[in-house]
Amino acid sequence: MRKVVLSLLFLLVCLWPVFSQFDAQLSQYMFHNSSFNPAAVGEGDMIQITGQHRIQWVGMPNAGQTTIFSINSPLKIENSHHGIGFRFLNENVGLFTNQTAHLQYAYKKKLAGGVLSFGADIGFVSLGFHGDSVKAHIPSIGEYHQDITLDEYIPQISVVGMSFDMNVGMFYSTPAYYTGLSYSHLNSPKVNWGDTYDFRLIGTLYFTGGYNWVLPDPKFVFKPSTLLKTDFSALQLDVTARMEYDNKYWGGLSYRIQDAVVFLAGINIAGGMSLGYSYDLPTSQIITVSSGSHEIVLGYNFEYIFQKRTSKFKSIRLL
Repeated sequence: MRKVVLSLLFLLVCLWPVFSQFDAQLSQYMFHNSSFNPAAVGEGDMIQITGQHRIQWVGMPNAGQTTIFSINSPLKIENSHHGIGFRFLNENVGLFTNQTAHLQYAYKKKLAGGVLSFGADIGFVSLGFHGDSVKAHIPSIGEYHQDITLDEYIPQISVVGMSFDMNVGMFYSTPAYYTGLSYSHLNSPKVNWGDTYDFRLIGTLYFTGGYNWVLPDPKFVFKPSTLLKTDFSALQLDVTARMEYDNKYWGGLSYRIQDAVVFLAGINIAGGMSLGYSYDLPTSQIITVSSGSHEIVLGYNFEYIFQKRTSKFKSIRLL
């Protein structure tokens, strides 16, 4: 299995992609697998709370901001293991707004020294469009002139709609490596904006993998990872190389093919809290209008033991 994961990581690096999906873009994906794969909830023995905020393409008007919050926990029922969680997303891109909320569940089974998980989440997606903010602009191409405010396919007022949404995934993890496969918007939800307009979400396939390579000095651990996204008409690939020192500090580089070079840094703070930051430097023509993208992720892991206290103690002074 270890050789399979490393081979897949190498294969993905060799792919030549183009990109443009509906789902949110995240540079620090490796710290928030449950944001795109429901089978990743309940990994480890701790309750995990993660908040992630991204400011996309600083300097470009209405370029977009994304906030994702999730909480998940392992759950043991008799001799079976499970994971449960909740995630929420709020995103603004141009004149579009996107909000989602999902309940997540994963069934876990020990397999070949690791844990194999099958998961799903169900919830809703709410999409809006500020049609009343569309500015009059008349593009001129040769003899062609068109006022886009008169386009019958663009809403003239602010509209919002909601639809049921479902995502599925599988995840396999060991202390040395992990890999996951998931698919968003399984039911291709259709959001209606009144009787005239509607918006249908296209599903996205995710593949992710990572490896923990302990160096001769065990304080240094090299952690390469990758994330592939595709809606079968476009493809996006992130390849990351990250070094962690003494289980406390980390830094690294990531390359998003045909899009950006990403610089990452972070720290594990005492008490189960961690803080990460990334900066995306565009490698495309976007660099002429934007200084890049910023992202911050804050995590908190803690243990909560549900057990009844049965022990009684007496002081010898009171005998």
